[in-house]
Amino acid sequence: MEFGWLEITVAAIVISLILGVIFTRGSSWIEPRFWKNIAIVTSLVMVVFLLILTFDTLASIKMGNGRVPEATVINKKISYVYDEQKRWYVPKVSGEEPLFGKIWSEEEALALINKGKMTIQSKACMDCHTLLGNGGYYAPDLTKAWLDPKWNLLIKDMVGANSKEEAMAKWIQHPDQYPTFQRKMPDLGITDEEAKAIVAYLKWMSAIDTNGFPDNFKADEQ
Repeated sequence: MEFGWLEITVAAIVISLILGVIFTRGSSWIEPRFWKNIAIVTSLVMVVFLLILTFDTLASIKMGNGRVPEATVINKKISYVYDEQKRWYVPKVSGEEPLFGKIWSEEEALALINKGKMTIQSKACMDCHTLLGNGGYYAPDLTKAWLDPKWNLLIKDMVGANSKEEAMAKWIQHPDQYPTFQRKMPDLGITDEEAKAIVAYLKWMSAIDTNGFPDNFKADEQ
């Protein structure tokens, strides 16, 4: 059973009130001792709830749980489908789809994704782009970049690539040569290996269930 922020907030308030009444019995609300006990009880309850939420969050964002996929998801086909119950789009992982013509082992996939993440950080991509809700809003959001239909509809032919991942890697290395938006991305000196790692990271990130974020994203149906 899942609990939302409203249920958790109400539960924290109710528990604080119940414990507050228990520990302030015999005290008038106008006495300093009453409010001192209330403050102590409320603080302790909130600390407990904060610790519970912290450990729950750490478990939820761990790679391999229901929301965050394993590294080997880069070997799978990822699509974006509407969930009637949740009322937002969710990633759907299906059959095998090699990345750059290769099926990556768990160790290889993890190393590739980590390299992509480190490259994104070292090139300060988030100064302009947004990833998972963090970063700048000057350039397109990259949270679901792998699912963007423009790679197949526009970029693949523009860069002379045979696959979506190849198109992404080529474009990332020399974005200034392919002006697709009013705001040009500069050439950041990204190597071929770094570009492939970034693509792997973006594919893995697209499989994360982000509760429908970013809103109004139009995914590639291919």
